[in-house]
Amino acid sequence: MSAIFPLSVLDLSYVTSGGSGSAALHNTLDLAGLADRLGYTRYWVAEHHNLSSIASSAPDIMIGQIAATTAQIRVGSGGVMLPNHAPLMVAERFKVLEALFPGRIDLGIGRAPGTDPVTSLALRRRQDPRNDDDDFLDRLQELLLLEQGGFPDSHPFRHVRAMPSDVRLPPIWLLGSSDYGAKLAAAIGAGFAFAHHFASYDAVAAMRAYRDGFRVGPCGAVAYAILTVAVVCADTDAEAERLAATVDLNYVRRAKGEYLPLASPEEALGYHYSPVDRERIRTNRARVFVGSPDTVRHQLAALLDATGADELMIASAIYDHASRRHSYELMARAYGLIGTTDGHPNADVARDAI
Repeated sequence: MSAIFPLSVLDLSYVTSGGSGSAALHNTLDLAGLADRLGYTRYWVAEHHNLSSIASSAPDIMIGQIAATTAQIRVGSGGVMLPNHAPLMVAERFKVLEALFPGRIDLGIGRAPGTDPVTSLALRRRQDPRNDDDDFLDRLQELLLLEQGGFPDSHPFRHVRAMPSDVRLPPIWLLGSSDYGAKLAAAIGAGFAFAHHFASYDAVAAMRAYRDGFRVGPCGAVAYAILTVAVVCADTDAEAERLAATVDLNYVRRAKGEYLPLASPEEALGYHYSPVDRERIRTNRARVFVGSPDTVRHQLAALLDATGADELMIASAIYDHASRRHSYELMARAYGLIGTTDGHPNADVARDAI
């Protein structure tokens, strides 16, 4: 792997203890501006609902705000949870974004609802859910047919056009945490983003399934895989470990169904962990990369080589916004981005890959 490697950001707009959802969203705008100046390739925002720890519930709105306040970084969804939306609405919203910011928008699509079953029902109640069937493939096919045509003559949607009709959908990416998304992305020629930051499935196997199965399809002709990882980077290993205490407590709480705002490192270090909690932390730490820039880069090297990832996307659940900014600055420097003035040297390759 060369000294320069494409880096991107996945941002959940974490709410912190003592903070607010509004502050979290403004922090997202601030971090996006920094990532743009540092030369990161893309900035994706997530979709979650009814979680007090995450303010990112409307990615299409945030994408427009981020794109309007940045100059060159690609902006997209990581992702739009398709079970929550009518495909026509997704198509039209992202066509509008593409019209306003041509060549800078990504449409990342997820299969999960991004919330609990009751909230999922509240999101879908006007879309006639069919006995809780998984209709993701139907919705994805409908989205593609709205863009490319091909509805049968007898289909009621055969004359429906997603507006503005003279603007194409931005590149479609499928998100996945197993080989399901990998194989589906390969089958339709879409980009693939693997969620190593929370997946229990082997990242190498998923990436291999994507590349081995890739076929030129309706979404593209070139295989391109993003590896999304959890990173806590600081000037020293000791400081990074202190900051990562927030990640540890957040994971323990999530395992218990407690989606509370991110705790400060001090609160996390003072928490009374049970033996079960500590085992959960130990297990989760296998997929969290913590340390100084040299330490994190060394930790990631084998995984990047084994997966053959084309791009590294970084998610950082760091309590303090200044420390979160610094973590991304350190990673940019570690992978050769610092000092660029016109974006990442490989940005055009990465942005045009799909």
